[in-house]
Amino acid sequence: MSAMLDNTARWRILLVDDSQDDAELVGIELVQGGIDADLRCVDSEVLLMDALATFAPQLVLSDMRMPGFSGLRAIELVREHAPAAWFVFLSGDGGEELRVDAGLPAPDARLSKDDLDRLPALVRNLLDASEKRSP
Repeated sequence: MSAMLDNTARWRILLVDDSQDDAELVGIELVQGGIDADLRCVDSEVLLMDALATFAPQLVLSDMRMPGFSGLRAIELVREHAPAAWFVFLSGDGGEELRVDAGLPAPDARLSKDDLDRLPALVRNLLDASEKRSP
């Protein structure tokens, strides 16, 4: 069993989202799914950069569209400053499609906010694979 799955270890998950309600829903789903995590939420590029430097998340969950900040910019910053962190886009609209232009980084996964009940399993799968991932 890897250190990531040690029940005494808390996973560091960073949520990039401007909605306090969505942040609370993510937190509830993680707790109900048995995920022991230190969940932090940021809603701007400045706060994201600070969290990447000081919090060192293992997983970043990001809304795709926020006022004044985009998920595409968030993934660029995460890939540059925290390449070992997993990145998941959370879509507010179940039918929303992410257009990724050539050369832009792709997320490790996408999940509709309507399907947050699937979040704990996704988190477990990604964080369990962390030791196999090279930065």
